[in-house]
Amino acid sequence: MPAIKVILADDHRVVLEGIKAVLEQTAKDIRVVGTALDGNQVLELARRAPADVYVLDVAMPALNGLETAERLLREDPRAKIIMLSMYDDRPTVEKALRLGVKGYLVKESATEEIAQALRAVWRGELFLSPSIADFEPRAAPRRPAGESLTSKEREIIQLIAEGLGNKQIARRLGISDNTVHVHRHNIALKLDIHKQTELVRYAIKAGIVRL
Repeated sequence: MPAIKVILADDHRVVLEGIKAVLEQTAKDIRVVGTALDGNQVLELARRAPADVYVLDVAMPALNGLETAERLLREDPRAKIIMLSMYDDRPTVEKALRLGVKGYLVKESATEEIAQALRAVWRGELFLSPSIADFEPRAAPRRPAGESLTSKEREIIQLIAEGLGNKQIARRLGISDNTVHVHRHNIALKLDIHKQTELVRYAIKAGIVRL
């Protein structure tokens, strides 16, 4: 049987190397075919050579794990994704599951669970770390204003919250300064937020960035 091809993404190299080493030493049926430090790198790798399963850190710079998962599933609805996080809060887990993610691992136990999780998700099963095993997605509530944001607008909010100005955001995303300005105007209208400090607070509260 061919090995399960995996792409790992985490903005901490020590985490990437640690998980990769565990898999190489203990799971001969699993092969890490790519590693990434942010969501944009994941998307580039996936477009060049899709993996069987993607393991994505929730809190990555530039494009966080949930946004990356959403884009992967939009481009390939059959993509199998496991989220990796320091956090086990119910809202984040439920949001990931509603997006279509099939696995969620808490980092403190990830090295012990990663091979089992990859095999389960590859087979089409759901896998959650034991500490969150009872979390089930609740019925989707009425969509708040923030849910009408596009993925590009959410990406721009994340970059703003990380301290980037319009010109830096434009260079990072490969768009014009004017396009960034238009996106920021639309964000302000949708959220009724007109100060950068308030937008940063919204990004933290909405889980777009984490402290």
